[in-house]
Amino acid sequence: MSPSSTAIRRTVEAYLGRHPGERDTLAGLLATLDRPVDTTVRTALPGHITCSAVVIDRQGRVLHIRHQVTGLMLIPGGRVEPGDHTLLAAALREMSEEAGIAPGALCLTWQLLGSPIDIGVHDIDAGPSKGEPAHRHYDFRYVFYLAGEEPPTIASQGGEVSGAQWLALSEVTSPTLRAKLLEAQLDGQPEPVNASALIHDGQGRYLLHLRDHKPGVIWQSGAFALLGGGRTHDDLSLEGTLRRELSEEVPDLRLEDVKPYAVGAATSIDGLNVPVRVFAGRWRGNPDRLALHEGVLLRWFAPDELDRLRLSPATGDLIRRHAAENPPDNQAAAAPRVWDGGSRTVLNGVGVHLHLEDAEGRVLLGLRHPDSKYAGDTWHYLAGRCEQESALACLVREAWEEAGLVIDPADVELAHVVHVVDAPDSLPLMQLVFRARRWEGTPEIREPDKCLTWQWWPRHELPDRIVSYTRTAITAISEGRPYSQLGW
Repeated sequence: MSPSSTAIRRTVEAYLGRHPGERDTLAGLLATLDRPVDTTVRTALPGHITCSAVVIDRQGRVLHIRHQVTGLMLIPGGRVEPGDHTLLAAALREMSEEAGIAPGALCLTWQLLGSPIDIGVHDIDAGPSKGEPAHRHYDFRYVFYLAGEEPPTIASQGGEVSGAQWLALSEVTSPTLRAKLLEAQLDGQPEPVNASALIHDGQGRYLLHLRDHKPGVIWQSGAFALLGGGRTHDDLSLEGTLRRELSEEVPDLRLEDVKPYAVGAATSIDGLNVPVRVFAGRWRGNPDRLALHEGVLLRWFAPDELDRLRLSPATGDLIRRHAAENPPDNQAAAAPRVWDGGSRTVLNGVGVHLHLEDAEGRVLLGLRHPDSKYAGDTWHYLAGRCEQESALACLVREAWEEAGLVIDPADVELAHVVHVVDAPDSLPLMQLVFRARRWEGTPEIREPDKCLTWQWWPRHELPDRIVSYTRTAITAISEGRPYSQLGW
């Protein structure tokens, strides 16, 4: 099925967000998308969509092909076919048909990912022999790098091409495309555009995620895989990508000692080569206690169990390599344990949190930095751990240090307590949530390495990426409940 008008409009609006000066140029396309017609078919008038592939080699040159009929040197491209589920897929198919380059020989760039670098507008003369009146083509141009070192042999599959040539960026035949390529300074050197987490417990087990069985929609559909996903334009780094993906898939999973480990490769739904940055991190919890928002389940596996699983060979090899390089840590068994029903005393950590509501009843939350060790790229209360101080003193200190707010302890009351266990072998945390009736100052960013922004949120319209116990506390406070617990 061809991409819908809604999906195409999202692509166009995202493009215009980067190139607002082209809105008038694309006004005809936007108007066509508002009509009940399929803009991808050649009969759509006064214009329809085409797709092209901009392939850049390691020398920074762009592939052009000479069309048999027109004799023009152009980038590979053409009309959208019914089997093209996205515009990018249409560009890849045209590349394969006109130049014989398979999707697996190509990869996306981190600068553009799956977004078009240019939308060219071309007036097409009438073609009486085809019964076509004069019309317009709106050509969506997608950029790809060669995954390999050497350019592949160009071999047209349909006899439409009489030659091929790799041209320098300054010689690209389309003026609008040439200008954008020169501005982007694309060098043709592939870099990772996905991030995955190789999660181990220090005792020889590895955490694997069973994906939903949705062929053609999800990578490695129905198979075990590492947690992670693709970079977005909003991610500041690949570690930020990883932490965002983890917060979306398993928001309560908190990794220790996250470090880059290796670069691997996967295959996308469209058949593209996808370089993946793999980060190794340690976690020792019970996956059954985690709220899994994507996929079917999480399980621990030892390397000698991998052959029994539906798992990509590359993932299996990566885990075995890591296991060989990192023998089980015998000290891991000495990790603190939580109360197990006996009578022994277990220390509890204490955290303080500031619940502020403005005149409209909105709650103040901060977006944590993507590189934060805890809840990166996730919304959370202004909070901190108690040091050698009272809980109120900690609250007053954190409010000033993090947001420049001055709070009088006399204006503070305990609003809620959340007793949290993140994992079976971790210390319990007593999270105290205090409400301040009055304060001085306007929230400001004083620790940019921890918090990116402060924002007031309606209690019934909280962000999706929010620390789970923060959401629990806000709901409980609005309902007048003084206590809740998670993970027990």
